[in-house]
Amino acid sequence: MYDFKGKVAIVTGAGIGIGKAVLMQLARDGAAVVSVDLNGENAARAAAAARALGAVALSYAVDVSDEAAVHRMVADVEKKLGRVDILVNNAGLWRCDQGPFAESQSAFWKKKINVNILGTMYATQAVLKGMIDRKYGRIVNLASVAGVYGNKNMVDYSTTKAAIIGFTKALAKEMGEFGITVNAVSPGSINSEEEYRNNTELSFLGRSGSSDECANVITFLCSDAASYVSGQNYQVDGCRKKM
Repeated sequence: MYDFKGKVAIVTGAGIGIGKAVLMQLARDGAAVVSVDLNGENAARAAAAARALGAVALSYAVDVSDEAAVHRMVADVEKKLGRVDILVNNAGLWRCDQGPFAESQSAFWKKKINVNILGTMYATQAVLKGMIDRKYGRIVNLASVAGVYGNKNMVDYSTTKAAIIGFTKALAKEMGEFGITVNAVSPGSINSEEEYRNNTELSFLGRSGSSDECANVITFLCSDAASYVSGQNYQVDGCRKKM
């Protein structure tokens, strides 16, 4: 659908779900792709699937909350592939410790902050110097409808995703002069491809979405078709009912 030939793209949380769908779409359209995931086996499998499409693909087992490890990964990618043109910050935590905030544990808040917010910031800062030097870059951050509306019993997660939206909007204003676009995507209810047409009360479309449907929007924002789009938050939520 898009032409990514000659582009190098890093996708974090690429082992499964939305991240893997994005990786495959970028690979299919000609990008050299870098699969990054905490689970090294999943990262490697996703990279192998991309290579099966004819793409150059690397994989790394990286905890994005480890700043030094993120910078080492980006430096290695730049050494092997020459540069980074596209970064999709997809890695995130949300399922752990859901419940009333009054009963929550600060250890889980900190874990989500470290991965969802700081992990996004570490990876972004690691690629920015090269993007600024080349005056080109596409950065897409995964936020959530929880960061837009605030989800009951998910206060810490909602907080981190609201932060990602703010980070995106502020950074886009700094990066505009360098030809770098920065956008966010906020998924709603996204299920696996096999389940995505299940009925749901969460959207007015009456169903959940698929990883590929979310990846379609992310891939657009990574492309030159979106060259005049920056500082935006796209909700991929089937016209979500505010919960």
